[in-house]
Amino acid sequence: MSTVKTLLKSVRQYKKPSLITPFFMAVEAFCECLIPFFMAKMINQSVLQESGAMAHILKYGVVLLVLAAGSITSGVLAGQFAATASCGFASNLRHDLFYKVQKFSFANVDKFSTSSLVTRLTTDVTNVQQSYQMCLRIAIRVPLQFIFAIIMSFSINAKLAWIFIVIMPVLALFLIAIMRVVMPFFRRIFKKYDALNNSVQENVGGVRVVKSFVREKYETEKFDKAASEVRNDFTRAEKILALNNPIMTLFINVAAVLISFLGAKQIIRAGSLNGDFTPTELSALITYGIQILSCCMMFSMVFVMITMSFESARRISEVLNQESDLVSPEQGKTTVQDGSVRFENVSFKYSAKAGRYALSDIDLEIRSGETVGILGGTGSSKTTLVQLIPRLYDASEGNVYVGDINVKEYDLDALRKEVAVVLQKNVLFSGTIKDNLRWGNEKATDEEIERVCKLAQADEFVRAFPDGYDTYIEQGGTNVSGGQKQRLCIARALLRKPKILILDDSTSAVDTKTDALIRRAFAEEIPDTTKIIIAQRISSVEHADKIVVLDGGKVVACGDHETLLQTSDVYRETYQAQTKSRASEGGEA
Repeated sequence: MSTVKTLLKSVRQYKKPSLITPFFMAVEAFCECLIPFFMAKMINQSVLQESGAMAHILKYGVVLLVLAAGSITSGVLAGQFAATASCGFASNLRHDLFYKVQKFSFANVDKFSTSSLVTRLTTDVTNVQQSYQMCLRIAIRVPLQFIFAIIMSFSINAKLAWIFIVIMPVLALFLIAIMRVVMPFFRRIFKKYDALNNSVQENVGGVRVVKSFVREKYETEKFDKAASEVRNDFTRAEKILALNNPIMTLFINVAAVLISFLGAKQIIRAGSLNGDFTPTELSALITYGIQILSCCMMFSMVFVMITMSFESARRISEVLNQESDLVSPEQGKTTVQDGSVRFENVSFKYSAKAGRYALSDIDLEIRSGETVGILGGTGSSKTTLVQLIPRLYDASEGNVYVGDINVKEYDLDALRKEVAVVLQKNVLFSGTIKDNLRWGNEKATDEEIERVCKLAQADEFVRAFPDGYDTYIEQGGTNVSGGQKQRLCIARALLRKPKILILDDSTSAVDTKTDALIRRAFAEEIPDTTKIIIAQRISSVEHADKIVVLDGGKVVACGDHETLLQTSDVYRETYQAQTKSRASEGGEA
């Protein structure tokens, strides 16, 4: 029930059509159930009265026409309102899911995975939409029509109508048994949908790598395996669900045979066509039996759809009920005084269940306006360290301070506006270069855009494009080089005018000359901004005010370039190795 309550919150402005639809479905069911009753009346009156038969036929004929018109009109209106309500509900549901995901921390996204969130926003919402529409129409109509048909059956012949009452519970037991068997299949299916989407996402995102390593066959086989697993489970589930129709048909046909046999015996026993139970009433009772069969068939459709969508509803509800690990405090501070950063006994692990800490016992102080380099081998948690500053993650132990205030006391938006991060994986969105840059400041003027591009050494290559700053960037920035993408991302971050600028290995794809020009521009143009640079090349950070060396998630050395050459074996060995590498490259050249 909690899952249903969570999803129904997304109905909102579509409550009215959602409530009107059942009303019209009730009118349609009522009209359809009265038609056989008045048809039997018309035939009986026509047969019993030799004179005035035509008058009775006309009278009941008008009633039947009104009922038929009412049924058709109500059905059409119910369909229109149901479509409006279900499509609107699905739209709200996607909006709520997307809005919720935007508030998720990195840890929340890691918990669900990107491919799973995409499946929930698409396939799962579609399943719930179809189920909601069927519930508004068929799930409302079926019980109403079933009840009306039973009532009318009892009004004609109560003894024979009890046959339906006896058969229905037995049929319900079969349906419940089928549902209990099928549900685990659908639970597995949607998990495998996630794996299928993940395979597609990886393949499309890394298509250049796939083709360059000639791995198309391997990727095809991996996709076929995931698709086959989904197909096999779906096939098993559908085979079990396919038992619905033959079981229901069997039970209703048994009911029809019993009613025909026992009804015929009653008529014969009466010895007259004008007795308490007439052939026309038997015909009407059989018609109501067919309506009950129709109700069961429609219920079967609803049953199958709800069974399939129940797991989708649970998965959607799981996202909507998930609270972000990171939330802004009430009346959080909205002003960051300066760009100073302090780590105080900080330790961090990605999950409470994780066996080891990614960062351990970090004590580090960065003054406002300083340029700080962070070095370390792969897996030394350099990126993890800087992600604690804008609260992309929260420290598991200890505290992080920005502007001498604990980051947990800031309003998240206010903090992140003052901490610009150029992440390791640079992302550009489809749109013009100006559109992408204005992610940093949507109100930025053309002059401000050109200024930050000059700082990031991007102005020259942007002007070389035929359309300049109006050049269209393809999705993911596929029509610009890696170095160009990095420089545009740096310019986008600078446009925010942050107090703290974090470059997470963001100049790895540019040549050393351009790297040096970017660093010089930073020193001259934004001296008051704290600059934290994660780099693989020591040449990128050797002029920094302070260099932090990480190893195994711990700070093993800290100081300026000259100091570290004297005191840190790790730093000195890395420097010598890179110096020899540059020297050998220069000799070969």
